[in-house]
This record gives sequence, C-alpha cells and structure tokens, in this order.
Amino acid sequence: MTINTVGIELSSAESAAGPRRINRRTARVALPPTAVARLGRLASFASVGLGWALLGQPAAQAGTNLTDWVPLFKGVDHAAGHNTPGGNGFPELQVVHAIRVDLKDPDIHLFTSPRIEDYAVSSRETAGYTVSDFLVTNRLQLAINANFFTPEQYYLPAGTAMDISGLAVCEGTMVSAQESSTYSASVTFTAGNVPAIIPTNWPPVSTAAIYTAVSGTYPLVVNGVNVGYQYRNSSGFIHQLNPRTALGISQDKRYLYLITIDGRQSGYSVGAYDYETAAWLMLLGAYNGVNMDGGGSTTLVMQDSTGQPVTLNRSSAVADSGKQRTVGSHFGLYAKPVPGFINDVAVAPDDITATVTWTTTSPASSQVRFGETTDMPLMTPLQPQAATNHIVVLSGLIPATTYYFRALSTADGSEYTSSNFVFVTTNYVTTTPVFDLTHAWTYTTANLDGISWTAPDYDDSAWDGSGPGLLWVDVRTTGPNPNVQPKNTQMPANPNNNGYPYITYYFRTHFQHTNGLAGISLNLTTYLDDGAVFYLNGAEAYRLLMDPAPAKIANDTLAANYGCSGDATCPTTFTVSGEVMKNLVTGDNVLAVEVHNYNARSPDITFGAALSITEPLVISPTLQIEAAPGAFTLTWTRSGFVLQRAAAPAGPWTDVPGPVVTSPYPATTTGQAQFFRLRK
Repeated sequence: MTINTVGIELSSAESAAGPRRINRRTARVALPPTAVARLGRLASFASVGLGWALLGQPAAQAGTNLTDWVPLFKGVDHAAGHNTPGGNGFPELQVVHAIRVDLKDPDIHLFTSPRIEDYAVSSRETAGYTVSDFLVTNRLQLAINANFFTPEQYYLPAGTAMDISGLAVCEGTMVSAQESSTYSASVTFTAGNVPAIIPTNWPPVSTAAIYTAVSGTYPLVVNGVNVGYQYRNSSGFIHQLNPRTALGISQDKRYLYLITIDGRQSGYSVGAYDYETAAWLMLLGAYNGVNMDGGGSTTLVMQDSTGQPVTLNRSSAVADSGKQRTVGSHFGLYAKPVPGFINDVAVAPDDITATVTWTTTSPASSQVRFGETTDMPLMTPLQPQAATNHIVVLSGLIPATTYYFRALSTADGSEYTSSNFVFVTTNYVTTTPVFDLTHAWTYTTANLDGISWTAPDYDDSAWDGSGPGLLWVDVRTTGPNPNVQPKNTQMPANPNNNGYPYITYYFRTHFQHTNGLAGISLNLTTYLDDGAVFYLNGAEAYRLLMDPAPAKIANDTLAANYGCSGDATCPTTFTVSGEVMKNLVTGDNVLAVEVHNYNARSPDITFGAALSITEPLVISPTLQIEAAPGAFTLTWTRSGFVLQRAAAPAGPWTDVPGPVVTSPYPATTTGQAQFFRLRK
C-alpha cells in the first residue's frame, strides 16, 4: 500500500531563529492528491442539496452544487461549486472556486503587494505581476488578485510600476491610502490576523492597528444581509454579468473566504451579478463580504511542492489570450503543509551533495528517490533501521543543477511517500581569464561550405591572414564608426559585392586548458557585428543573433538580427556549458567562429572576443567552536556531513544523537574533554 502525504522543503539558508515571514517565504508546499483529483472535475461535484432559493430564485429552477472542503495546506481548505441553468436563464452557468482560511491557525501569515522599491522616484505604489508571478516571486502558498489598479494595460512586463485604488497595507506598511469614497470597501487585519470589513471606508479609519489590508469597490454582504440586490437595476458595467473576485469574513471572524467566479466562457461559466456573488459568499459561510477587482483579472493560484504555481480557476483573460493579466494588487498567504505520516521534509544542498531530512509519526525506514527530472530515476540505498528522525545524503550531484526528490519511509508493511520537492545545488567555482579582447584570430573570406573547417586538425595556415581583435571592415563613405574600439586588424571587403563586406567571415584560434574537465564552462564576451556561430573543437556550441538550430547555416546565410544599434559598440556576454563541454580536452583546444552580416549591402562587419573558464573549486569543510561560560557552539561550512564526538582523539567516535547534520550546534560543557569531527 502506498500512501501519499504532504511535505515541506526549507532552504539551507533558513534558521530556526529567523523571522517568521522569511521562513514562510522559503517554504515549498505540496498539493494533496485528494485536491488534484477534484480540480477540473466540476461535473462530478457532490451536491449538497442547495437550490437557487438560496440565491433568490425558486429552487425548482436549478441546482447549486458544492464540493466538501479539501485541505490544501494547514489551515487552508478549497471547495468548488457550480450552478446548473434553469428556467428563464436563471441561474447563470457559474463555476466557483473558494478558499477558506482559518485565521486562528498560528502558521497563517497574510501578505499583500508591497510598496515598490523606487516609490519616491516613480510616485507609483506597487510592481505589477501576474498572480502566478506574484506567488512565485514571494514564495507564497496561495494568491489572488485584489484592488483595482492603473494603468489598465493588462499585459505589461513584470515589475511595471502601478497605482492601486483604495486602502492597501502590507505587513504594517502603508502601500496605498484611501483617496475617496470610491473603491472604499476595505478588508483589514491586525498583526494577529483579526479581521474587519469596512463597507465604506470614507472618511478613512485610522490605520494604526492595521497590519494587512486590501480594498474592493463596494460591499456585497453586510451583517448577514445580501446587499448585492441594491445593484440589480444598475446600468453600470461593473454590475453586469462578469467574472468575480470577492472576499468574505465569517461572523465569528475565524474564517476568511476568497472566491472566484469564472465568466465570459460560454458553455463553461458566464459570470455572476453582484447579488449572486453575495449569495455564494453567504453559502460558503461569510457574514460580511466585499466585491474586489474582477473581470479578466480574476485569478486564484496555489503553490505546488516544487514551488510552481497551479491555477485553480479558469481566467477569461487566459481563455482569450493564453496568458494571465499583469495586475497591480494581490492578496496572498504563507501556510505550512497539511500534517501526514511524513513531515518536516528539508534539504541542505551543497555543490556535489545534498542532505535530506524528515520526520515520521512512528519509526520507519529511510530512502530518497531523486533525479534531474520529475521522473526521478535515481534511488539512494535503503536504510532499514526504523527511526522517526531521518537523514539521507545524496552524493555524486552536479553543481548548479536542479534536482527533484521525494522522501520514502516504510512502517508496518505500508510505504509512505512525500510530495515531490526541488532544490538547486550550489556552485563553488573559480573563474580564470584565458585571453582578452585583443587576442589574435586567423581569418578567411573563402566559402567554406562543406569543409570541416571547425575541426581541431584542420589546417588554416593558408587563410587570408591573422591579427588581434577587433577584426573589422567598414566601408562607409563617412568613415569607420569611431566608437567601435579597439580597431586592430582590418580585413578585406568583397570586390564582387560592389566593395561591401563579404556576407560571412571565418575565424579560428587556439587556447590551452590544463585542469580537470568536470563542471567546466566557457564564458565569452564578444563585440560583434552582426551574428555568429561558435564551435568548440568541431562541435557547435552557441548561436548568437542567428536563426536557431536546427536551421542550416551556410556561407550566404544572413544574420537574423543585430545588437547595439547595428554597430559593435557594446559587449554581449554568454556562457557555454552542458553537453557541448564534453568536447573540451586537456591541452590544446580550438575555438572557431563564423560571423555573418545582417544585410548583403551592410557596410561593416566586426568581431573580437574575450574568453574565461569557470571550473569547480574544491572546498573542504571548516569546523569552528565558540566558547561561553558553561556552553559552546559548533559551526561548520558545507553540507552532507554528520557531527561526531569522542572522549579522545583516537576515538571511538560516535554520531551526536539526532543525528546532527546542520550548523550551528549549541551544547553545554560536561567538565570532561570532548572532541568533535565531521564525517561524510
């Protein structure tokens, strides 16, 4: 029997004594399998026997179906519902996603769009993001769109400065003050998550005790009364059938409700009127509720265990354009995973090792499945000893590489597995210059199609010439561009092209590498006009401003684009790594480049490059001790080690109970000598 549970991954930089908000931001929380099974299967929702009478219409006309609450995180539940259309077109076809947040859960931390860093310069208040990007950027477990905002250009780049309407407070910092009686339905929270809804925050209330706040347009539910009906005959667009985002609070102020109603998608969900949105809030348990920004901005997103966003609803903007809108205001939260048999999954990555730890509710075995893909083809050896505190070291990893993993434990014949998690190995490296921009290259203008001119053993002694960079041609009547520097080697133009440069120039040079080959990358900084293809010992390594592979590159191929306004007046830097580095050898290596003009009648072409090599740096762990009266603290660098102690240097050595795998380790003195060391 295999039982899936929920886990959490904390970054190696976390400290148990760190601030609460920082800890929440480093969490990676899983989507429980029960929740996955429910998402997107609205047709199979379990009816709770609620008719349209709850929404103000005769119950005989239609049904209102709602799922049970399903835990997503500790203190955070999800439910989904839909209406089945009845007579006279009521109720509308609606798909609803709802989140219930237990505000009394001590691990719930609320977070809204913070004030933009250059507020004093831009005078705008927040940085715009899609809801998914906001969740990922801040490592939240859940996020939804909030206040209305400007500019209303919905597909702006991430980070675009925006103004938001109405009161907004993030972690005690005022982001947006209440400017007028519009957009004045505020939802506020104290630092202890005690909520309040202010139906009309004008004149504005004091913000002294407000730690978190967002605002919508108007109230929908006030003290258990559906006030959405007052907008029923309004001609304003906002009061028509639209996708909706709404927030609500229970009467006892324990629960916060976040809901989305999808719309503008015929046959799936057409949206809701104000009074219908209010009725959904009341159905879920809200005693007070507010209409937030909606329409194409309505988006509800949660985080999976690998830190990736999972969209719960179906935004009309995505249905239209294939992408989420960039919005100026968000509401999100940090939460811990739902407890299970496997808990507290954590990883401490190093460059070639990573230490995975977790706890279980009863003694069980230890094993980790891992790999560079979500298939996780690798498995650590089984540790059959039953324990509740588990430690497994992954070895043979590649620096600066993403790995997926999950913890496995078996107890009493049942196998338990955590959710999938992700980490990135560190990269202790050193970078060594190989040659600079004035390095010499051999060049030719001959057509080399069909010739293996990039091979290391190719003889280039008969080529046109050789010289230091920059190598250049510029036949403009006004003279060469003085900003292209340093001009060191002038190459010939093409007499058969009315004196313009050749379309393609070929270059070769040699460099030596004497160290190891594992984990190596090449760093190139080039001044280039216009496009180029780079080769390492005969293998293509990188295309710059050329048609991407597998497009064939020939002598008459033109560059796909150009940089630096068409002249080589600025550098372009890139790194060559991965599979192509298998062609690097110890000793002599050949770097070959073909440079292509953007236009057959372009008057200039330029090339030069500087090269450096980045390679792994071997660092041994360092164990240090800091003494205090009656106590001491051990600290060490690097992960993948277990702390051991002994009464004498010769041993016997034993693992410090725990085992202890993370630094620092505080301890008290015993009056006797103690010796410590680290083991792999």
